[in-house]
Amino acid sequence: MYTEYDWRIGILNNKPIYACRYFMVEGHWQIYKHGDNPNAPDSGNFDTPAIWDVPREVLDASLRAARLIGDGFYGVDIKQAGNRVAVIEVNDNPSIDSGVEDLHLGDALYHEILSELLRRMEIKRQFRSPA
Repeated sequence: MYTEYDWRIGILNNKPIYACRYFMVEGHWQIYKHGDNPNAPDSGNFDTPAIWDVPREVLDASLRAARLIGDGFYGVDIKQAGNRVAVIEVNDNPSIDSGVEDLHLGDALYHEILSELLRRMEIKRQFRSPA
């Protein structure tokens, strides 16, 4: 399914927290093109729209895919052709590159992730503490 770009939707605790579109390298079918120098592949461009600017069908497919695994932190990769969407993969350890996935939210993205991790640690600590 060729598309001009792939979506990556970051999902944390069953909530979309960021969106990024990775565009294919011009004249190539992937977002990276490995040439003569494997340490410096060609890369397509990207943009980082606000969650509310992502098509509903992309968000819905991302949320459904992530829920099948759990309520952790996932990067769901999606292809979209019109209203048709296809889940490529669900990453259980998605990368967040400074100036890419965090471009729209900036430090607020890291605050969101760390707040959720802290909330989960506090819950575990409450269950371990004697009454």
